[in-house]
Parts: sequence; structure tokens; C-alpha cells
Amino acid sequence: MTVQSSFDIDRAIALIREAVKPFPKAAMFALAEEGYTSLFEQLIACLISIRTYDEVSLPVARRLFERAHTPAAIAQLTPDEIELLIRESTYADQKAGQIRAIATQIVTQYNGDVPADLTTLLSFKGIGPKCAHLALGVACNQPFISVDVHVHRVTNRWGYVQTKTPEKTTLALEATLPPPYWIEINQLLVPFGKHICTGKQPHCSTCPVESMCQKIGVEHD
Repeated sequence: MTVQSSFDIDRAIALIREAVKPFPKAAMFALAEEGYTSLFEQLIACLISIRTYDEVSLPVARRLFERAHTPAAIAQLTPDEIELLIRESTYADQKAGQIRAIATQIVTQYNGDVPADLTTLLSFKGIGPKCAHLALGVACNQPFISVDVHVHRVTNRWGYVQTKTPEKTTLALEATLPPPYWIEINQLLVPFGKHICTGKQPHCSTCPVESMCQKIGVEHD
């Protein structure tokens, strides 16, 4: 879990902020800008997005929330009704049951208010660290790092961290990344990883941080 001494993270963040402006925002941040800012909405939207492209999960989340967007309202829906609303999402049947169970648990155990507490969020079936961290960061501005495939791939490609799994990348970034960037790193590296530092053939010639990047694992650019 080492850091590349020549990698200027402050400069990189500033450059990437400009580079990703033309691209669609990461799903949870886009939803927040549209007014879906509650912890419950962010948590459920992230659950919907698991293994689902943002282009799909965004309209799916909007459709569900137009029908019901509070724990009490969603708890009144059947799993079949929820599944129909989120049908384009991967594993829609499984997620529908999880969404209703989470909503029901919040209503019965927490009087309809989601505790802004990491341990509680992780106790909900279907919610892992990535979604819990992201929801708390976006909805509550709590300093958590959410590591998805893009954050994991890009930071390792840079040589900023050296890890094998997103879980280990989370720990490495917690040890090295300045806290002011903890929430923003996901917001920036999702579009950056989708459109510039792509998986198989990254666009290194147009990358604003190419001169700092170790290009670990890159065969063709």
C-alpha cells in the first residue's frame, strides 16, 4: 500500500475536475443534484446501481422514487411492485426484496428515520461498504471513501496505491488520500474511468495526468 512520491494528488484532482466537466456525472451525485438527497434515497439508489450501468440505474431510481421515495411509502409496496419499477436493473427480483426489507426495517426499528451510522447501514441486507460509504458521503457529507471498479483501477494504474481488491484500495486510500478528497474521489474517478482512463484501452494521449501516471497494467494507450 505505497504511494508514488512523484504523483501530485492535489494537482491531479484539480486537472481531473476540469477534464470530466463535459461528461455525465456519477449516478449518486447526479441524483443529489436533482433533489434526491436523503440518506434513504441515496442508499436505495446505490443498491439499484450495483452491477448496473449508470445509464440504466439513473432512470430506474427516478421511476421508483416518483412512485415512492420514503421508507414508509416503499414499505407499502409489494416486492413484485418494486421489481416492476426497477426491472431494468440487474438482479431486479433480488434487489426488490432487499429494498422492501430495508424500508420495512427502517420503519419498524427506527421510526422511519435512517440512522446516519455506518454500522447500521452495513447491517441492511444487500448494502456493502461501497454503498454505505457513498450514501453517507453524498447525503450526510460524512468523510468516507467509496471505492468502485473505476476508483480501484485508476488509483492502482497511477501507482498511487498498490492493491489487489477494492476493499484493500479503500484501506490504502484512507491511509494516503487527503481527507478533503474522500467523497470527491468517487465523484471524479467514475466519469474519468468511464471516458478517459478506461479499462482496456485508456486514452492516455488525452489524459491530463499522463505525465504523473505509472501506467501500471497498461499495454496499449
